[in-house]
Amino acid sequence: MEAPETIQNAWAGLKLVRMAIEQTCPAGVLPSEEAVLLLYGPEPIHEGEALAKAIIETVNRLTR
Repeated sequence: MEAPETIQNAWAGLKLVRMAIEQTCPAGVLPSEEAVLLLYGPEPIHEGEALAKAIIETVNRLTR
């Protein structure tokens, strides 16, 4: 069964955010996609949680 279009759109948006973080944030602040599955779970919200934590960690490192 194919995921509904809204879920597909959510994953597409999250993938763009991941790409931006990987290109601009320090190495190590964002776990790999595989690690996110193990650490957080398989849903878009889990990827979003990992992305948000990576952004927060980057800001913390820049403001220290």
